[in-house]
Amino acid sequence: MSTDRTEAVTDVDEASTPQGLSRRGLLGLAIGGGVASLAVGAGAGLAGGVALGRARAAEDAHSAYEFFGAHQAGITTPVQDHLHFASFDMMPRTDRDDLISLLQDWSYAASRMSQGLEVSASGAVGGSADAPPDDTGEALGLPAAGLTLTFGFGPGLFENEEGDRYGIAARKPAGLERLPAFLGDDLDPENSHGDLCIQACSDDPQVAVHAIRNLSRIAFGRARLRWSQLGFGKTSRTTAAQATPRNLFGFKDGTANILADDSAALAESVWVGSDDEPAWLAGGSYLVARKIAMLIETWDRVRLSEQDSIIGRDKGEGAPLSGGDEFTEPDFSSAAIDAHSHVRLAHPDQNDGVRILRRGYNYVDGNNTLGRLDAGLFFLSYQRDPAQFIALQRKLSTDLMNEYIQHVGSGIWAVPAGASAGSYVGAELFA
Repeated sequence: MSTDRTEAVTDVDEASTPQGLSRRGLLGLAIGGGVASLAVGAGAGLAGGVALGRARAAEDAHSAYEFFGAHQAGITTPVQDHLHFASFDMMPRTDRDDLISLLQDWSYAASRMSQGLEVSASGAVGGSADAPPDDTGEALGLPAAGLTLTFGFGPGLFENEEGDRYGIAARKPAGLERLPAFLGDDLDPENSHGDLCIQACSDDPQVAVHAIRNLSRIAFGRARLRWSQLGFGKTSRTTAAQATPRNLFGFKDGTANILADDSAALAESVWVGSDDEPAWLAGGSYLVARKIAMLIETWDRVRLSEQDSIIGRDKGEGAPLSGGDEFTEPDFSSAAIDAHSHVRLAHPDQNDGVRILRRGYNYVDGNNTLGRLDAGLFFLSYQRDPAQFIALQRKLSTDLMNEYIQHVGSGIWAVPAGASAGSYVGAELFA
């Protein structure tokens, strides 16, 4: 999918979009309005984030990215400032038709919201006064703000304790399995995994929250929200024009990330190839999400020189400790870079060339029971094969940074290619 910006439009070409919501989708909008649980933990960071989002330059605030295309938006798209990630489970006793209609309804609504429109033509105020509105209305008057919506399919969608409910077990990708246990994991099962996921990214947090809220309503009776996560302050860049952001430890993060214009690296490390299996996933990718709690107060008491040594980079400029500037390749023969520093263990040169596309966000979910910040990194990565992430994570088992972090949530999803105009995301799976 192109990452070129287009101005938000006032209507969507009906010939190039799914033709409206299904009756199940409309029913969900009518009676599924009580999805308040998805906003738990959202309020704390929302007010300040809204002000920040509104203050962005007009060209950023009004940017819009097409939903339809060769690849789903939200992967190589320039990383936006805010995230609302949501994981869903399909409801018991749903069937193949329910799943397909849900994906069609989600695609229709996503194609409109990504252009700054309401989820349906009647929207928040254009329908009957005697019925719940189709759209919840909190994004009325707001531009698209760079909204992208990216959809993924988890392992349990293909087969679970109810068997092959949707007739797709034989088409499950071989690598789509729950990630193995890693050293130091303390995963919360209620904030991990899921049959489906939606990654909503935007430069306005209210636009991202609105998208997940309305897609959750549309899913009523077919899928339920399992868990969700708000994120702010991107921790990776996907274009050369973006400055390298910082994580909550104060270090630049994502200096060596794969960029959107590096087509060779994307083909090698991110996009599922036409010769890969299964064929229906060609042009797609695999998404790994990891919620990583940071022990903020402990880290803040570490002297600066030790922080630099743990990361392997200078905190101010982001340069490797072997010398140069931020973008100088580290010299791992130099004694200045610790053998167990993060930059050394994660670098492709130390991992047989393995690379991933990172797209993470900072998060703060208030305070924990000890009165400390419940904060950290919501890590998102896209890779051609889950084995890439597994190899890197195992290599990081001796990372000096592990003393200050803990992985508390996890999930993996197959991300289909982009939807064709007039079709829906994941249609190839059911062909």
